[in-house]
Parts: sequence; structure tokens; C-alpha cells
Amino acid sequence: MSDTILWYATRGAGVVSLVLLTGVVVLGIVSAMRWQTASWPRFLTTGLHRNLALATLVFLAIHIVTAVVDPFTALGWQAAIIPFSSSYRRLWLGLGVVAIYLLLAIVVTSLLRRYFGRSAWRAVHWLTYAMWPVAVIHSIGTGTDPRFAWMLAIEAGCIGSVVAAVAWRATAAQHTAWRRLPAASPQGQKWS
Repeated sequence: MSDTILWYATRGAGVVSLVLLTGVVVLGIVSAMRWQTASWPRFLTTGLHRNLALATLVFLAIHIVTAVVDPFTALGWQAAIIPFSSSYRRLWLGLGVVAIYLLLAIVVTSLLRRYFGRSAWRAVHWLTYAMWPVAVIHSIGTGTDPRFAWMLAIEAGCIGSVVAAVAWRATAAQHTAWRRLPAASPQGQKWS
């Protein structure tokens, strides 16, 4: 019975971690864009981003610990610490470990931001754009649920949310760059 509970806890915590992590990434993109409205000030986005990140770490810890102690997979701590060292789904678990290390680098530099400085923190924070897809691929490859419609819907929703946020950010950046163009070209023609 406890083996079954561990298996469900691992799966559930993994799915919740993916959804929360997706929310963190989307809110990070929104925060970077400095988006706000009268009813939603920017500090709410930043605070929610930070608190959701902490919740993600809690569920990720549950996911890792239950996976390691689950006798079905017999992973052991080595597989959770050393990428691609597991005999069970080596590639997919290895990607999960890589994603964890990328996430830890982001978390540590965020906690110690004042010591690293804004530019170093920002450079490390760009690892999110590598970490999140690696975590999604880990979810798709390792999970036992990708063949179910409910899991496909969750993964599609996560992917769609981040793609939409990135597209919004890219579009906004292009729009901002367009507004910064000079009023006249070198040939004396005006931009319309």
C-alpha cells in the first residue's frame, strides 16, 4: 500500500511542480515586461512570482524524495544527484536532474542577488529559458501519464502559456524598439 502512495505522490508532485513552474515562468516574463493595470499593480506580480517559486520548490522536493524512496523505481540518491546515472529511464531522469541544477542556480542567485549584482543575476535568470523546456521534456519522457488526455491537456496548457508569454514579450519588445526609431532616416524620409 505504501508503495502505491509513494508512486501517486511522485506523479502528483511532479505534475503540480510542472504547473507551478510554468506559472513562475509566465509571471517572470510578465514581471520583466513591467506589466501592470490599475487593478493589478506590478508588486502583486512580483510577489506572486516569488511565492509561487517557493511553492514550486516544496512540491519539487516532494517529487524528488518520493521518487528516490519509491521501491518500484529503486532510483537511489545518486540518480537524483548525478545526471544520467540512473539505470531507470536514464535520459529522461538525467534531464530532470539537469533541470534541477539549472533551477538551483536561478534560486541561489535570486536569494543572493545583492551579492551578485543585477547584471549577473539577470544573466543567470536567463537560464529559465533553458530550464523550463528541459523540465517539460523530463515530464513527457519520464511520466507514466503522457498517454492520457488529462496529462496531454496539462502539458499543452503549460507549453501554450509559456509560448504565449514569450510571444507577447517578443512582440512588445519589437513594438518598443519600433517606437525608439529615429524620426527621420538618413535620407531624410520620415517613418510612418
